[in-house]
Amino acid sequence: MAGLYFEEFEEGQVFEHAISRTVTEMDNVLFSALTMNPQPLHLDEEFAKHTEFGQRLVNSLFTLGLIIGISVGETTLGTTVANLGMTDVRFPKPVFHGDTLRAHTKIIAKRESKSRPGQGLVEFEHTMTNQRGEVVASCRRTGLMLGKPKA
Repeated sequence: MAGLYFEEFEEGQVFEHAISRTVTEMDNVLFSALTMNPQPLHLDEEFAKHTEFGQRLVNSLFTLGLIIGISVGETTLGTTVANLGMTDVRFPKPVFHGDTLRAHTKIIAKRESKSRPGQGLVEFEHTMTNQRGEVVASCRRTGLMLGKPKA
């Protein structure tokens, strides 16, 4: 598997994920429609023109999904048992159609599971920046990770 096992994560370890993603109008409209979110700030150009942003905003839950999705290939692909929760979710700057986003992950803490032998909990801190280097999203996520298979 491409993902890391519990033992391979180290506190303080940083991943500057290689994949970046330019967000499109279709991403925003499709995600908002699929999640049944009719917010005109995401969907209605005329409405959005009269807001402080002057244009539509990308749905923040799309941005949250993207920050975690980009991290999977280099951290947890095939080695996650479950996501146990997310905290401290923040969106300090808006994301607009055409913004190119990058994700960064830092390992905050880890510990062996008390109830699941051979598995452990890893706390990830994910940060997403736009093409100007501005932080547009961040969150902490706890994942239950597989331990290395016994040889």
